[in-house]
Amino acid sequence: MILQLLEKMIEAQRRRLVKSANRVLPHLTWEDLLQPQDYPELESQVEFRYEEGILHGLESALAALRAEQTTQER
Repeated sequence: MILQLLEKMIEAQRRRLVKSANRVLPHLTWEDLLQPQDYPELESQVEFRYEEGILHGLESALAALRAEQTTQER
């Protein structure tokens, strides 16, 4: 249940990140944002960096919970 909740939160955060990036570069997609360093215009965007940090935190939490779950299953 917690894993599914985190997955939903990650999807919502990805949408927020794309929305934030699109304020600067309207043509960007999620796939483009997998390599944000390709878009120097985003480097100085505080909102984009904030949303990106939130996403990384959620992804880290999901990875940690999955690892713990795998460890417990052994």
